Amino acid sequence: MTAMVLSLTQEYLQIPVVTRTYTTACVLTTAAVQLQVISPFQLYFNPELIISRYQIWRLITSFLFFGSLGFGFLFNIIFLYRYCRMLEEDSFRGRTADFVFMFLFGGIFITLLGLFADIIFLGQAFIVMLVYVWSKRNPLIPVNFFGLLSFQAPFLPWALMGCSLLLGNSVAADLLGIAVGHVYYFLEDVFPNRPGGRKLLTTPELRVMFDGPEGRDHHLLQEEQQERRDL
Repeated sequence: MTAMVLSLTQEYLQIPVVTRTYTTACVLTTAAVQLQVISPFQLYFNPELIISRYQIWRLITSFLFFGSLGFGFLFNIIFLYRYCRMLEEDSFRGRTADFVFMFLFGGIFITLLGLFADIIFLGQAFIVMLVYVWSKRNPLIPVNFFGLLSFQAPFLPWALMGCSLLLGNSVAADLLGIAVGHVYYFLEDVFPNRPGGRKLLTTPELRVMFDGPEGRDHHLLQEEQQERRDL
């Protein structure tokens, strides 16, 4: 029993830090609701309560709850864990600060647009944003969608939206995630590589905290390469 616990602990600690933190927060939030420690009414996105009653925590908790335990929760957690981890281990390997900045960019943008979208829980939109960025950075990877459909990665966000339609759910969160994901992808990957383009998204100077000296050196190398392209 002790060996099993140690093995599970080691497996858990091998999960990249950002993916581990976000996924754990979502699971613990759902568990707290199931145990009636907290209520969903204390978590949802409500601009009026945030501004007038200073319930600032709603800016975070609205991204952590995906409904009670069931198919919807498992569906979202699986996609969150899978695509968040693949992004962190591939595109953002050794660049934790950049990944955290992407989280902040996506979270703030989704929150601002959420003011007009009438969505009270923003986590699904955030997951779709992660899936969209992953799919655009891995366009040639084939995806098997629950053993029913096979297609190239860029179609995956749209397949998720189609799944929402089939389940009779609103697609507002999916469209919101796709829109924010596309903005991030365009500003980070497309525009800087166009003639006359330049990098508009700059990670705040927190690299030593998240990545150490190696992450800072990697960032300086990227900046040097960008300057050479501009010339």
